[in-house]
Amino acid sequence: MKGALTPVQTLSAHPDSRCWFVSWNPTGTLLASCGGDKAIRIWGREGDSWICKSVLQDGHQRTVRKVAWSPCGNYLASASFDATTCIWKKKNDDFESLTVLEGHENEVKCVAWAPSGNLLATCSRDKSVWVWEVDEEDEYECVTVVNAHTQDVKHIVWHPTQELLASASYDNNVCIYKEEDDDWECRATLTGHTSTVWSLAFDAAGERLASCSDDRTVKIWKESPSESGQGDLSWKCVCTLSGYHGRTVYDVAWCRLTGALATACGDDSVRVFKEDETADPEQPVFSLAAQAARAHSQDVNCVAWNPTEAGLLASCSDDGDIAIWRFQQEK
Repeated sequence: MKGALTPVQTLSAHPDSRCWFVSWNPTGTLLASCGGDKAIRIWGREGDSWICKSVLQDGHQRTVRKVAWSPCGNYLASASFDATTCIWKKKNDDFESLTVLEGHENEVKCVAWAPSGNLLATCSRDKSVWVWEVDEEDEYECVTVVNAHTQDVKHIVWHPTQELLASASYDNNVCIYKEEDDDWECRATLTGHTSTVWSLAFDAAGERLASCSDDRTVKIWKESPSESGQGDLSWKCVCTLSGYHGRTVYDVAWCRLTGALATACGDDSVRVFKEDETADPEQPVFSLAAQAARAHSQDVNCVAWNPTEAGLLASCSDDGDIAIWRFQQEK
């Protein structure tokens, strides 16, 4: 199941600092990036190339670690090492700072919107996951603080259709949360990685979750009926991708359009894996379809598939650059 990963363009996004994360808006027309320079940049396409449309500054005092678009595409949330999360509102072609969410004790590592747009989650080095409610007046209220991890929480991701939240941590575990009687609680803990879990991605249907780790593996988890019958969630590891990555796997992204799985690695490479359609779905088989061995000159921190254009992939790195790629599967 081979394919090709072809470079389209390299953007000098956050010169003289790291580019930590990139995120496409829901229509795939804009790409937001953030970095060690405390800035957020918004990129848009003009003709055949991507250019910087706006720079959001003065929102944060320290590194901006993650950015996330709301499902409607009118808001952008940014999580920073200054312990705050900033909400930006799109005004015509620009963005204005709407509100700043405070409360975490130290570095906010990730921010994510629920599919409804009514909930926002943040996670931090303070080991906690916070769930915020958003009302019609753009007011944000923290409704739950969950302390299910024993270490720094690196990443959070919402299920694509349900109000189900997953988190990844320095404690090597993945936690799954669900609301119960107006309170969010950890309903499953996924153990199996032997080192820090850096990132998570659900597949398009939300039936499977991919996790990537400092242990150089990617694991695929699938929801299975609970043995206790108590309504707890049970997820089991159905596949482990090992032997492909030379160093820490920092990010994993599942393409909603093609089912391709991309990884960002500390060995400077970007890889794309494809699933064998003929294999038993209970025991999926993924193989390496394409890789860019020197995708960047330093660690690759993030990979993101364009949500509307199949095969268009963005990556970013400690070298401060964003690379745009095209993945084409060979027939």
